[in-house]
Amino acid sequence: MRVLVGGLHHESDTFNPIVTREKDVKILRGKDLLNHRGENSTSGIIETLTSKNIEVIPTLLARAVPNGEWDKSLYISLKKEILEIAEANKVDGVCLALHGSMRIKEIGEAEGDLLESLREIYPDIPIVTSLDMHATISKKMMENADAFVGYKTAPHIDERETGVKAAELLLHALNGGRLSSSAVHIPFLVAGEKSETSVSPMKEIMERVRKEEEREGVLSISLLMGFPWADSEDGGVNAIVVTDGDKEKADKTALEIAEYFWNKREEFVFYNETRMPEKAVDRILELIGKGKCPVVISDSGDNPTAGSSQDNTEFLRILLSSPYIKQLDPPLIYQAFYDPVLLEKCFGVGEGNTVEGELGAYFDREKSTPIEVRSKVKKLLRNWGGTYKTDLALIDVDGIDVIVTSEHVGCYEPSMMCSLGVDIKKRKAVVVKLGYLEPEIRALSSSSFMVLTKGSSDEILERLPYNKIKRPIWPLDKKGDFKLEFIK
Repeated sequence: MRVLVGGLHHESDTFNPIVTREKDVKILRGKDLLNHRGENSTSGIIETLTSKNIEVIPTLLARAVPNGEWDKSLYISLKKEILEIAEANKVDGVCLALHGSMRIKEIGEAEGDLLESLREIYPDIPIVTSLDMHATISKKMMENADAFVGYKTAPHIDERETGVKAAELLLHALNGGRLSSSAVHIPFLVAGEKSETSVSPMKEIMERVRKEEEREGVLSISLLMGFPWADSEDGGVNAIVVTDGDKEKADKTALEIAEYFWNKREEFVFYNETRMPEKAVDRILELIGKGKCPVVISDSGDNPTAGSSQDNTEFLRILLSSPYIKQLDPPLIYQAFYDPVLLEKCFGVGEGNTVEGELGAYFDREKSTPIEVRSKVKKLLRNWGGTYKTDLALIDVDGIDVIVTSEHVGCYEPSMMCSLGVDIKKRKAVVVKLGYLEPEIRALSSSSFMVLTKGSSDEILERLPYNKIKRPIWPLDKKGDFKLEFIK
């Protein structure tokens, strides 16, 4: 048997004006995709299929750091590549690794659009897809795939396991088994910082999901949390169930899971400490005074790993207004601002010299404004990083150390600071453009809290300008005719 494999993986923040372009995307094709190994869904799919002597026909895997919507022409060109391979090969099944919340300029959802085109080529073979836990399910997706399976952990530590499960579902169908799927839409928006799976209520909800998954005839249950920083008609949470051909059981189980989730909606709160921006300075100084250093603070409204622009200056301005923060020794360090123009100016003047220009708000000037700087360049580094490389500069902004990047990258890795000669354990305060702390940086903190700043990844969802999302939806609306609806 032969199976077509590939994937598109991106969280697209529609409130971020940056357009995701080719330079932002990493693509594996052909043999590079086949030989790719790691803790990701694609590896799980390929290894599971090949272990059963299935011939894998590779297309491509395209991934990018969460950002704004994709450039239409870029998506169309990648889609064309996938479809040309699909048309050129007779296959028995399709197994994809998709995100579920990828958005394209002028088109909208990527997943439904791609699946619809693949279904036109392959009207009668099984199509199964792995999804991110923060996927958004649409009617078009349900109409054009036989089954979906999503991650069960946040932070996501079961990506490869999910790929294995997707491949197993496809193998079930290829070996004569049936796949019946049902999805129930829950009118609920929630950020990851309120829905980590190791804390309540998600801990109990996912325990229920796993227990129900053990029922006879139930092949898979996924609770897909949606992506709150995308304004789309299909936004919200979805319970999706796959059974061995029993549609009635799939419907019943999906509705039960959806109702269980909905009844816990008021239990979703920030599990970690939070502060409004204007109260954050006092809390930083209080924790420093207690010796709980380093204090790690998340600038959550401008989190690039949630798709924000990584150039919002709101919280830096507040820190610069405090003489106590500016006098910290060693200085508070801020990771990091995406500003390619200032970055190149830093390299132009060189280490130890003074750079003049504007910092921040280079891409998004609606949510903040640039800060005029006359700063000493303390350290420079070219090509830092692994898959997503960026140039780095460490500059002194009036007593605060600020990292500047040439690319839009995640700010969760301590190694970014370390590569610039920063000893995090000796710093009293560290600010990262992030939401919940990733394990690597959490391990280095003595205390931490999240600042509820504004931006494209604003944690206070009621402040975002939603226009397309169906109303009523919790928590934007606290009253209304809320409905749990099957996606058919």
